[in-house]
Amino acid sequence: MGDRLRVVEHRILEHDGHQELVVAQADPVTGLTAQTIIRRPNNTAAYSFQTTVINDSKSAVTITALSSLTLGFAQDEEELDHVSVSSARSEWLAENRWEQTPVRAHLPRLNLAFHGQDGRGHYGVTSHGAWSSGEHLPAGILQRTDGAALAWQVETSGPWHWELSQARDGGVLTALGATDLEHHFAVTLQPTETFTGVPATVAVSAGGRDGAIAELTRYRRWLRERSDGLDGLPVVYNDFMNTLMGQPSTEALMPLIQSAAEAGVECFCIDAGWYADPAIGDWWATVGEWRESPQRFTNGMREVIDAIHAHGMRSGIWLEPEVVGVNSPIAERLPEEAFFHRFGQRVVEHERYQLDFRHPAAREHLDRTVDELVGSYGISYFKLDYNINPGAGTEQDASGAGAGLLAHTRALTDWIAGIRARHPYVSIENCSSGAMRADYNLLAVTQLQSTTDQQDFRLYPPVAASAPATIVPEQCGNWAYPAVEMSAEEVQFTLITGLSGRLYLSGFLHDLEITARALVARAVAVHKAWRPWLSRSEPFWPLGFPAWDDESVCLGLTDGTVTRVFVWDRAENSREIVLPGVARGRKASVVSLASTEEQWAVRAEGEDLVVNTVPGFTARVIELR
Repeated sequence: MGDRLRVVEHRILEHDGHQELVVAQADPVTGLTAQTIIRRPNNTAAYSFQTTVINDSKSAVTITALSSLTLGFAQDEEELDHVSVSSARSEWLAENRWEQTPVRAHLPRLNLAFHGQDGRGHYGVTSHGAWSSGEHLPAGILQRTDGAALAWQVETSGPWHWELSQARDGGVLTALGATDLEHHFAVTLQPTETFTGVPATVAVSAGGRDGAIAELTRYRRWLRERSDGLDGLPVVYNDFMNTLMGQPSTEALMPLIQSAAEAGVECFCIDAGWYADPAIGDWWATVGEWRESPQRFTNGMREVIDAIHAHGMRSGIWLEPEVVGVNSPIAERLPEEAFFHRFGQRVVEHERYQLDFRHPAAREHLDRTVDELVGSYGISYFKLDYNINPGAGTEQDASGAGAGLLAHTRALTDWIAGIRARHPYVSIENCSSGAMRADYNLLAVTQLQSTTDQQDFRLYPPVAASAPATIVPEQCGNWAYPAVEMSAEEVQFTLITGLSGRLYLSGFLHDLEITARALVARAVAVHKAWRPWLSRSEPFWPLGFPAWDDESVCLGLTDGTVTRVFVWDRAENSREIVLPGVARGRKASVVSLASTEEQWAVRAEGEDLVVNTVPGFTARVIELR
């Protein structure tokens, strides 16, 4: 069908803050019309593509794949020799692992001109199931040796696929949502029915990888502000990571609440377990009712939440709205059609059923839950988790399981938008099992993204440093979890990881020594002072994207006036680290959270900045003005 499509009309529309080009194409054989909307926010070189297919024929038509965008790059086979491609593997605890390889490593030179045909192979990157970033990030970068670069993202919380192929006149990039071949996707359109594909956005720059990502960063901010707005970037403390680990109680929470308030925290989030009787032990298969457990809190959970409010903090709570444990009474209470089905049975994954948010009973159950927590308890922050991957999707009311999954994820996004419409002051975190579903379908309507569940502070820097390639810095919820057994340098190390994005605190703060507690309070104060800058900043990588085991890890953030470079040194001994092109005649100073710690030294050598570290796991922020 793609060969037969011909443009029948186009329109250019001017909107407040962006332009649109609307192109209609028709296929005379099937009677289908494809309408593509290309959006470009003002002052960006980023273009968002989304296509709707309309069945103008008199018979049903089944669609098994719909590309979001297909673009040519390079002019011929010769130019492909000078292009590289970057993509990122991602998995639980080891997210954002970017690799750059020559395009020719995937698309060998074939002398297609001699054969008079285009190539038939491809290099593809594919997601599977409902974790859109659980294997690979839904993004990529093409870069030519002269600095020209093209970066893209696929904006779906369901399945996606992108691939490179080659023709006689250069390379081809194609980005798609779910497909039949990769994801069991199909949608059948009756006459007059429509189907809208997933959006994909591409940004271009003559400034290489960092320039293209800067353009995408501006686009992502436009997308967020257009759909949702900002929430003031509160400093959040969460009781889970390396702390209560899903077993909260009144006795355990009260000292955490006090120490968090003393550190300057603005929102205290009670994580998993608040709904489970402690006598159960492992409550995993019982979730779904989302009611306070009367056995867990001495005088009820309201006493704990009242204490949070009395300390001047907003209260938050953890939910996993899309799942119901196999032993939960909700599993029998909701109608059968409210759950995912394949092969005539409910989908069961890790002792949980998957709710289908297309069904009104599923949404009504969760709406009641949220409204009760907001109205009766005063909750104003929700951490939404998602710890299962239910596979290809659901065949309920769908031509293919992948189509059912896509429709569910769209209903989920609408449900989240509904929360904000009813409760405008509520903030929502997209945790999703520590960034296993970090995409701009969800990030357009949520305020924070937990970047990982990684509990080892020494392994966190590559995750935090690479996160702004696909998430705006002010949404990168980077955990800092100081512990009593850490040295002062190690406490500073984990806090600087937090400061490299949105500071997200955890840990037994009340057990820390006075000096360590002072470091935490200093980090919170610094983060608050940096918040306006953070929400303007764009990322760059002086040492390139870090490899997982790199000893030196570096992330730069700049708003054009103030530049801050976050440097982690994971080597045993002190070392000299050269940051190419960072100095540029600007005054450099080292930001340290403790004046008593042994300081790093920095000096300029031409355009480069040279950093001398101290032994052990250490980290600093270098500020340039």
